[in-house]
Amino acid sequence: MGNYVSSHLNANSEKRGKKRDVSEVQPEEEKVQEQNFQTPKRRKLKSTTKYIYQTLFLNGENSDVTIIAMGREWPLHKVYLCQCGYFASMFSGSWRESEQSVINMDIPDDNIDEEALKIAFGSLYRDDVSIKPANVVSALAAATLLQLEGLICQCAEIMKETISAKTACWYYGAAQMYGQQGVAKKSIQWLEKHVMTMQTTTLLREISIDLMKLLVSSPNLYVMQVEMDVYTMLKKWMFLLCTPTWSGSSKQVAEEADSYFRSTEPPTVYFLETEKGQQYVEAFQCLRFQHLVNDITSTQVLERDRIVPESWLYPWYKCQWHHMLKMEQGLDLGPKDIGDEIFYQTAVRYGRVLKTEKEYCWRWTGYHFGVDLLVTFTNGLLILKRNTYSQECQSSISLQAKRYLAFRVTVSSFDTLGHTEYVKSSGIKYLSLGKDEETVVLVLDRHVTFPLCISLNILYFTPNMDMIRKAQAAMNFDAASLVRSTDSVETASQTGSTSSSNSSIHRDMEEEEEIQGTADNAQGTGLAPNGQQSAPNTGV
Repeated sequence: MGNYVSSHLNANSEKRGKKRDVSEVQPEEEKVQEQNFQTPKRRKLKSTTKYIYQTLFLNGENSDVTIIAMGREWPLHKVYLCQCGYFASMFSGSWRESEQSVINMDIPDDNIDEEALKIAFGSLYRDDVSIKPANVVSALAAATLLQLEGLICQCAEIMKETISAKTACWYYGAAQMYGQQGVAKKSIQWLEKHVMTMQTTTLLREISIDLMKLLVSSPNLYVMQVEMDVYTMLKKWMFLLCTPTWSGSSKQVAEEADSYFRSTEPPTVYFLETEKGQQYVEAFQCLRFQHLVNDITSTQVLERDRIVPESWLYPWYKCQWHHMLKMEQGLDLGPKDIGDEIFYQTAVRYGRVLKTEKEYCWRWTGYHFGVDLLVTFTNGLLILKRNTYSQECQSSISLQAKRYLAFRVTVSSFDTLGHTEYVKSSGIKYLSLGKDEETVVLVLDRHVTFPLCISLNILYFTPNMDMIRKAQAAMNFDAASLVRSTDSVETASQTGSTSSSNSSIHRDMEEEEEIQGTADNAQGTGLAPNGQQSAPNTGV
């Protein structure tokens, strides 16, 4: 029995195995402990740059130079100031300031204020800056004066990210002043996309004459809806600049502009021929008049407004009449290969906003040289159709077997600031369409969000560039003649004033001019998918 128990215990002890020797465990644990001992543990201490900024810049401790600027003393440090070109050259050369501990700093730029200087000086003591959009132009001005390239770049990036209706014109002017062409380009691109859909009195008044010239002449302008709407926008813009004290609403400005300009005195004078109107001549010369004179309603508005001289329009009537006769007699079936530059200069610009995702079908008004172009949007597809027999059309239709078109269509959607979230463009394409033939010109991605802005540049005819250049030259000649004529009148007036003064003849003359006006808008005509004519298109 004792033998049985003994053997059973021995068997169980074999099954349980041998207990590991302590000497075998220690090396492994020591290895882990050593690893843990050598691994650094991160704990955030007070930042060195934060300490430097607080102690040296804000508190001014151990300052070796005091800058007096903007009515304030800035206790600073030469070693930090030398990071910017302005002070580096001052302290390293033989200038007297290099030996001075107090320096009076002249600030010649009115855009620079105390907050801007604080941002600029403070950037020398830290590796990041926080700038409000409201202060970014002042900060850019200060950074430019002090030659702080890093801060200049950061200001430029902030400006690009915060372009909006409130800042676009402001940023553009600052970018031009401080050589930030990237910001200027972004500002122009934003305005090209939104100026015609956000025609508030505030925005229009902020657009300078040079900036308006760039926008009106741009092939990338999102025209809403037709070229005549560009003229209407120009009319409202000019009215607002001519009447800086007018304080009506954006809805009232069109009617007021009509009354203003249609009351120009004397009745035989056009507003652009007056002294007050001369500064706007070049902006109006950027209009694409060859497309304005294609629509009877538009020509009637031009005549009633008495803004644009008749002598400007006659060469365009001749030019378009020539294009129409060539197409009517089969000598021109449309553009086939005219080059990008000519296309961008001469194509008519259309646009429309699609507010929600549904099916749309429409045409834009005006004379289109025998092509009744229907535009359809359905299921993410943008389709152009040359309507001949399938839908009723009130204008004349070409029965040529083939008609050729050159076009570029761009579709975009934007965020709340107006920055582009989605964009897709066809690029310049050449298209031949048979009778009632349609073709898909753009396929949108599935993730696209509404509303969508559609911008279409299109040419129905092969442009005669000689006649177009002559029409443009005629406008320029008239404008130059007007300036010479005005100068002659002013000279004669000055001479007359001198004679009157010498003969002691005193005359009191008061001249008051009140001019008022409104915009007539050529709108697109909507078509329901079944071909029935729907309510007129009112744009955005």
